Amino acid sequence: MGRIVVGVDGSASSKEALRWAADEAKRRGDVVEAVLGWENPYRDMWIPSNPPGTDPLAPLRAALDKTVTAVLGEHPAVKVETAVVEGRPAQVLVDRARGADLLVVGNRGHGGLAGAFLGSVSFNCAAHSPCPLVVVRGQPPS
Repeated sequence: MGRIVVGVDGSASSKEALRWAADEAKRRGDVVEAVLGWENPYRDMWIPSNPPGTDPLAPLRAALDKTVTAVLGEHPAVKVETAVVEGRPAQVLVDRARGADLLVVGNRGHGGLAGAFLGSVSFNCAAHSPCPLVVVRGQPPS
C-alpha cells in the first residue's frame, strides 16, 4: 500500500486536489495523507505563550478534518490520515512527500495573486518535490 500526500488549505483548488487524490488512491489502493502546512505569522514577535495544556493547532486540525469530511464524506472510500504541521506550506509538503508515491496540490490556495496560474506553494513543490507531483486546477473563477 502506497501513500499519496495532498496539500489541503480549505481553498477550492485544494478541495479539488483532495478529491483527485482520493480517486487516485482508490484506484491504486493507497492511503491519502491530507496535510495542512501552517506558518505562524507571529513566530518572530513576542506574544504571551498559550496557557499550559492548550493546543494552538487544535482549531487547524478541526478545520482540516471538517474540510476532509465535507469533500470526501463521513466514510471515505479510502483511508485518509490528516496532519497539521507548523512551517512554510511548500516546505512542509515537500518534507511530508519524502517516501510518498505522489504529491498532489491545487494550483492556487489562499495566498498569492488571485490571477496566478501556479501559486507559490505549487511552484515550489514543482521545483523541489522528492516524488512525482500532480497539480490539480480548481474551478475557474466566474
